[in-house]
Amino acid sequence: MFRWLLALSFIFLTGFFCAVPGTSSEGSVSAFVGQARAGLASVQVPLLSINGAIGPAVKDYLVTEIIRANLTPKTPLIVLTLDTPGGLSSSLRDINQVILDSDIPVACLVYPQGARAASAGTYILYACHIAAMAPATTLGAATPVKITGPTTPGQEDKGEDKSPSAMDKKILNDAIAYMRSLAQLRGRNEEWAELAITEAATLTAGEALKENVINLIVDSPESLLTELDQQQVQVKQKTVVLDLVDSALVKQTPDWRNKFISTITDPNIAYILMLIGIYGLILEFYSPGIGVAGVIGGICLLIALYAFQLLPVSFVGAGLLLLGICLLVIESIMPSFGILGIGGLIAFVVGSIFLIDTDISYFKVSLPLIISIAVASGLFFVFVLGFLWRSRHSPVVSGQEQMLGADVVVLDDFTGQGEVLFNGEHWAAQSDESLSRGQVVGVSAIEGLTLMVKAKKEDK
Repeated sequence: MFRWLLALSFIFLTGFFCAVPGTSSEGSVSAFVGQARAGLASVQVPLLSINGAIGPAVKDYLVTEIIRANLTPKTPLIVLTLDTPGGLSSSLRDINQVILDSDIPVACLVYPQGARAASAGTYILYACHIAAMAPATTLGAATPVKITGPTTPGQEDKGEDKSPSAMDKKILNDAIAYMRSLAQLRGRNEEWAELAITEAATLTAGEALKENVINLIVDSPESLLTELDQQQVQVKQKTVVLDLVDSALVKQTPDWRNKFISTITDPNIAYILMLIGIYGLILEFYSPGIGVAGVIGGICLLIALYAFQLLPVSFVGAGLLLLGICLLVIESIMPSFGILGIGGLIAFVVGSIFLIDTDISYFKVSLPLIISIAVASGLFFVFVLGFLWRSRHSPVVSGQEQMLGADVVVLDDFTGQGEVLFNGEHWAAQSDESLSRGQVVGVSAIEGLTLMVKAKKEDK
């Protein structure tokens, strides 16, 4: 029973660590060259990057690196390259908070060509002390996702009321106020900032420069350093002159801890870890053994809980998921002609769909994965756990336990010590009663190799 579980766990953990992003040989060479150049320069400028959706791992990476740069003496500037479709509001606010608290100016560059700073990326661009874009890049579409969620088919044709609810208005007004405050702080276009939220407005790099949304257009981070040399920047009500004559960019890549967080906060990985944890503990309860299932299950469950505390988890979804698992467990113990099993599968699927409380597709659990695991879980609970439960409560057919209460035959008349026949074998027996040859008696206890026997009530 435990061999297959151990094998599956090994396969999973192997795939898990292989899935952790590594550094390619090309990236290693680039990083080495950058460090070599930095070693020759007297001033080092940290180069951070966002490439993908903004979530807990990106937040941890940026917050750590910006704080580290602020603690490093003689760091004149922090450069952040940006290419993102958006992300979680909670992670965005934490990133902006550390940018606003930085004593070192942060320059944000939408890069490379073809990149975008959509949704949450627009907020970060506005928060940075210096905003720049590469040619052929875009920004905008910063409306909170929940307000612009998909409408039901034919809703427009039916003329249904699509006015935002009170909660939607609160979210929208909060986003507008937040964006306008950033625009006022950095002296950028407030009106367009509001349009980016209310009308999901977007701009190209040239349009953004014309509308005073960004400060300049450059081709690369290296060009950005050249353009910013001797420029004045407002940092916490102070004017700072950037001296970047003898400076070099040093790319700061995520460390192993951040890669680990990035992996486990993938909703699909966290979801699988949670189920492995729950199933491992249930399997250990059903069939106690050497503890492999319980140990692996406990570790996976704790890692999943850590990941879920970083993600926007819906308690209703989690409750439905656990209810579904409980119903499947009950179905395996007390078959109800499928009523509890079907109800459990429905609750399991619905709870899994609503487990992550966000409309951002990147942070949702994959629907094909949910369906596949739901079917596998139903089969697992009905057949595997059902078999273990029936085996656990089936009568003992071997060992000393089988002999207790069994019928044996007296070989010769005796009182006290004698012999009896059980399954074709002679056994020493002891009784306080007088027993006769051929009499069928019952075994009441076993002491060593001696059977304590008593006459049956109907024989007395």
